[in-house]
Amino acid sequence: MRKAMSRTWKHLARERLKDVKPKIPRGERFWPLTPAENKAIQGLFEQEDVRKLVTSLKSRPNDAEIEVLDAAYWMKGCSSLGRLRFAILLTISNGKSKETEFCLVDIKEASPPAAPRDRDAKMPHDNGQRVVEGAKHLSPALGDRMMAAKLMDRSVVVRELMPQDLKLEIDSLSHEEAVNSARYLAEVVGKAHARQMDAATRREFSATFKPRRSAKLDAPSWLWSSVVELAAAHEAAYLEHCREYALGTRPRA
Repeated sequence: MRKAMSRTWKHLARERLKDVKPKIPRGERFWPLTPAENKAIQGLFEQEDVRKLVTSLKSRPNDAEIEVLDAAYWMKGCSSLGRLRFAILLTISNGKSKETEFCLVDIKEASPPAAPRDRDAKMPHDNGQRVVEGAKHLSPALGDRMMAAKLMDRSVVVRELMPQDLKLEIDSLSHEEAVNSARYLAEVVGKAHARQMDAATRREFSATFKPRRSAKLDAPSWLWSSVVELAAAHEAAYLEHCREYALGTRPRA
């Protein structure tokens, strides 16, 4: 967390863009856009609500001008294939002080939910709005930096990438650091769930963690079994997704 707080855009650029030049390098991760994709992205950042999202962060002037310097399709793994995923490099200019800064924006297609929902629950029908609403409940500081939009008739989520947003590199953590990180993230998720329950529901939910606890395992056996089954199902689905894409049955948009 201390390292993340001291990170700057240049740190992010050096790691993701290889240098601090205003261009996204094409290669294994970043692919050229089609003319239709490029036109759609240019049009998206001409929308006032998208401009306000970018200028609202980091106390930027409301009248700041934004310009798309470069854009590329962002291949972040098999989960990106067949869906829209773009990295956008912008300049933000303040006309009064003539200062210019760069920012990196992530556009990701919002996929349909895999889990069923309660019929009586209030849930946005638009997938992008559903993802943003979920992010606001899980982590308000992150959710408020995101917005739902339409791109090429698909529902997407737009957010500015901050240097602090990089995922944890678990391989570089010690056992103690990994446990502390897991405890911290579990607390974030737990509090997000608790905010959506009344007092009686919270007590009932908490009580389900107490029975059937193994003496050899510091977790309810049903919870451990569910996590293991979920991880196995995820790996199998991931490999199947890769296979279908390789065979051409999951073409890129």
